[in-house]
Amino acid sequence: MSEEKPDHSEKEVKTQRSWIERLGQALQGELKDREQLMVVLYEAHKNNIIDHDAFSMIDGALQVAEMQVRDIMLPRSQMVVLEMDSSEEELMNTVIVSAHSRFPVVADSKDKVVGILLAKDLLPYLVNDNDNKLNIRDVLRPAVFIPESKRLNILLKEFRSTRNHIAIVVDEYGGVAGMVTIEDVLEQIVGEIEDEHDFDDDTYIFEHAKDRATVKAITPLDDFNEHFKSDFNDDEFDTIGGIVMHALGHVPKRGESVEINSLEFKVLRSSNRRIDLLEVSPASNRSEKVATESADDESR
Repeated sequence: MSEEKPDHSEKEVKTQRSWIERLGQALQGELKDREQLMVVLYEAHKNNIIDHDAFSMIDGALQVAEMQVRDIMLPRSQMVVLEMDSSEEELMNTVIVSAHSRFPVVADSKDKVVGILLAKDLLPYLVNDNDNKLNIRDVLRPAVFIPESKRLNILLKEFRSTRNHIAIVVDEYGGVAGMVTIEDVLEQIVGEIEDEHDFDDDTYIFEHAKDRATVKAITPLDDFNEHFKSDFNDDEFDTIGGIVMHALGHVPKRGESVEINSLEFKVLRSSNRRIDLLEVSPASNRSEKVATESADDESR
């Protein structure tokens, strides 16, 4: 009577045990630094002890412990804010067009953040039979201010303990430097999380307004040219992402922008290898925004 063959060969089992033992020893403090730990983890990954996703998350978690808020924050110039004295129509329009879920509310300038508005708190005022007039002060939530130098692992603990999802980042002089969300921190560990910019897989271009659209970087140039009435040449590049990356000269980070052929391209999402998502608007709009922000800065 023949013996049944085991699911794994004896050699494979011994190899797995060996790497599990080494991982256990690493966790007991035999390794002296992060580099040695990563070597062990890489070997375990290569030998299929841990899969790619697990390896990436461990690496991301280790990096978060060394990174600071300034490394991932959304810069002040890219923040979408609501002004305290805006009309109800202006507030609703900004919320709808931007499609964000949380907004810093400012008075006079971006340095004077007076609170945070959650889009869901506006829902009661959209009910047809609600006669209450919106007073933005009634729906404001306290803003949390943190320094640029705060470690991301500490910030993540604070986000979890306070159940807060957004913080305003200030510089050494107390001015607003930018903002950061819990999603920004988690993405450093688990990778890109689907957000308010996502849309159907079979759609390349999503029109938010007459002068602003979200565009996937893989959009073929023929489709892009047809939609925006542009004339980008496809001799060298096939996609609009290739055009933008070539113009910038490097793989950009989120928030970077460039003007090409009278259009402004702002990076909404990117990895360390490619651009994923772009915001496209007429370059004239950018000039008006820069002029407005400059005037605000001079008035402070």
